[in-house]
Amino acid sequence: MDELKITREWDKVYPKNENVNHSKITFRNHFGITLVADMFSPKDTEGKFPAIAVSGAFGAVKEQHSGLYAQEMAARGFVAIAFDPSFTGESGGEPRYMNSPDINVEDFQAAVDFLSVQENVDADKISIIGICGWGGMALQTACIDTRIRATVAVTMYDMSRISGNGYFDGADDEDARYRARVAVNAQRTEDFKKGSYASAGGVVDPLPEDAPWFVKQYHAYYKTPRGYHPRSLNSNGGWNVTAGTSLMNTRLFTYASEIRSAVLLVHGEKAHSRYMSEDAFKLLKGDNKELYIVEGAYHCDLYDGGDNNYIPFDKIEGFIRKNI
Repeated sequence: MDELKITREWDKVYPKNENVNHSKITFRNHFGITLVADMFSPKDTEGKFPAIAVSGAFGAVKEQHSGLYAQEMAARGFVAIAFDPSFTGESGGEPRYMNSPDINVEDFQAAVDFLSVQENVDADKISIIGICGWGGMALQTACIDTRIRATVAVTMYDMSRISGNGYFDGADDEDARYRARVAVNAQRTEDFKKGSYASAGGVVDPLPEDAPWFVKQYHAYYKTPRGYHPRSLNSNGGWNVTAGTSLMNTRLFTYASEIRSAVLLVHGEKAHSRYMSEDAFKLLKGDNKELYIVEGAYHCDLYDGGDNNYIPFDKIEGFIRKNI
């Protein structure tokens, strides 16, 4: 059994909406890991509501953007939870700061399990929202979980593509992948010798002057009061160096063409990662799939809205309600 330390006071990077109910809840996935989530629900109302499970970004915690999304959707009439994935944040799982596409999908499915038995939830109207790297995991979950009525992937990263091909597919060749495998396996040996796991480091800080522009945007979110949180991997020490081993040997979206439920991909017009949503959209079939490009927005603008309230909550709500 996981020994969890759950913070009860409000410690989010976004303001509390007093018009919704909030509580901390826990549930277990099929790997026996206890997940911790913030649960939001409409205030002073009765009956059963549609529900949403939210997570992301990859290396973020629920006190950052996933909680912001969940709280907003609750204000719009949904029961919504934002959860920390296994091995991160307040959730359980050892060793810390590991990830696995299989376990990550199971985390989303366990969230659906939890929501489906709540007295105030309509179990036939459950959706999921994934942000950044968890947008990819949300889409992967939609491939297997037929209980999900609508999936929204926001500013999506395909983490398996990044792990295998590098950014912009710049390392998409056998030699580059072989060198990466040699490096990660050498690190596994060192970790085993030392009995501990080396950290890859979170968002680089201090920021080099020649850092890519999208890295500067990550820094402006994760390393400043705008989005910094002490439990966030991206804000602090990052994943273990060997955490991406499974992603290096996996490809997401194999069965994306067989998703029958609704899917909305939301991406910023100017985001460096836009190509990943565009390519994923090409895999989808059916008239209940949509790619929505937010004019003028960069990748991190869809974390918290940026300077111009870029998050298209009206679009997200409308799409989900139409398809549940």
